[in-house]
Amino acid sequence: MHHRSFKRVLITGISGSGGSYLAEYILEHQPKVAVHGTARNVVTVPKNLEKLHRKVTIHECDLNDFSALFTVLKKVKPDAIFHLASNANVQASFSNPLAVLDNNIGSTANLLEAIRMAAIDPVIQLCSTSEVYGQVDPKDVPIKESCPLNPANPYAVSKTTQDLLGAVYFRAYKMKIIRTRMFAYINPRRENLFATSFAMQVARIEAGLQKVLLHGNLNSTRTLIDVRDAMASYWIAAEKCEFGQVYNIGGNTIITVGKFLDLLRKKARVPIPLRQDPKLLRPTDVTLQIPDVKKFTKQTGWKPNYSFEDSVELLLNHCRKTVAMKIAREQ
Repeated sequence: MHHRSFKRVLITGISGSGGSYLAEYILEHQPKVAVHGTARNVVTVPKNLEKLHRKVTIHECDLNDFSALFTVLKKVKPDAIFHLASNANVQASFSNPLAVLDNNIGSTANLLEAIRMAAIDPVIQLCSTSEVYGQVDPKDVPIKESCPLNPANPYAVSKTTQDLLGAVYFRAYKMKIIRTRMFAYINPRRENLFATSFAMQVARIEAGLQKVLLHGNLNSTRTLIDVRDAMASYWIAAEKCEFGQVYNIGGNTIITVGKFLDLLRKKARVPIPLRQDPKLLRPTDVTLQIPDVKKFTKQTGWKPNYSFEDSVELLLNHCRKTVAMKIAREQ
């Protein structure tokens, strides 16, 4: 089993929800590693990086600007790159498909070409998603890496293209590319995920800022993992996984969206009325996503450290704190 070490890493989209959690993980568990990241706007300290912006080096860079990206790569010369920068809003990809497709595909093509042109040879962790599988036939569940790709929304199409670009650049140019397909995880900093949206609305209703919790389809089945475990798995993938291979990563808690909402309502401090909002229903939806993660666990020995209860507590505490801070600012 490989066990690579890194001195200097670059996280694309470091100010985003996943990128900021990954930076926190590396700083805590790999203190000798210099952490760099790209962000589109660094005039002010991004909200997600308030606790650690002095410990990381942020480079203002739009990945769709090839020259800016090339300059960052030549300057930093990272020995590992974690590519997390993407527009990841599934609902928005139906409203603005061209913007999502152009951004996610163009930025990834730019990144791979800029790495090649800069004549550097880093390990590249392409963070893909279970969305590339789309609606899977129940006979193919749990989902293996060999399952056909069948994206069900424009965002998933963009991630499928990223994924396939990674495979092409590995084969054509022998670049050190590892692809991971992450299944659903609880991420308090991404309010457009169903779990975070629900928890934030619960916190708002508790605070008297909202009367009814709005939701979309509650029948989808997911496995959930803690964001801290998800980010640890990305690091371990870069350390131990085989170049050119693809790995599913996911949790072992299987739950429907509706059952997760029921759990949050039980933990709420006040009654939580519900109403389905037609605007939250997608033209096509993915209703069954349960991963087979044997390939990844066999290669790395990874397993989650946080329980489902830990994740729910992290989520609710974050949302309650966010709402309380908003109220305090407005008083």
